[in-house]
Amino acid sequence: MKQIKFIFTGPPGAGKTTAIAAISEFPPVSTDVLSTDDLAKTKEKTTVAMDFGQITLDNGLKIGLYGTPGQERFRFMWEILVQGGLGLIVLIDNRRPDPLKDLEIYLDNFSEFIDKTDAVIGITCSDVKETPTLDDYQDVLQKRGQVFPVFSVDAREKEDVLFLLNALLTCLELAA
Repeated sequence: MKQIKFIFTGPPGAGKTTAIAAISEFPPVSTDVLSTDDLAKTKEKTTVAMDFGQITLDNGLKIGLYGTPGQERFRFMWEILVQGGLGLIVLIDNRRPDPLKDLEIYLDNFSEFIDKTDAVIGITCSDVKETPTLDDYQDVLQKRGQVFPVFSVDAREKEDVLFLLNALLTCLELAA
């Protein structure tokens, strides 16, 4: 049976590694190392190459789950990881100083990939910081002329992450 590949991206601390761990059938392969730059003030470890996990759907279809490093200095890995990918899950940490700008950064950097596939957006930590709201994120998308589903999610919760995957699968089916 063919394996499909979904990419998780977003800024450091948005929950990419956590989301993959929440649904993977095995402990994810991770390239986390100790943070040594300004990120060390807020996050002990950071992904430097990728995270990898896998989930098998009821129909036997295997989905590879690939998490990108969050820091833009590892952008070269983003370009490698999207090769052969079918869709993008963008996770945005609502606690960051400018999460709306973060969303635009990731949509811009992955624009070519998104144009060929599709994307969904998961907002993490909205229970910790209520603004911006989901409507604010939709306003950014509307101004950009983009239409993607946006959901508030807890990356630690299996059901929330599966919901994002199902939303992405639905978007891909509708586009086909």
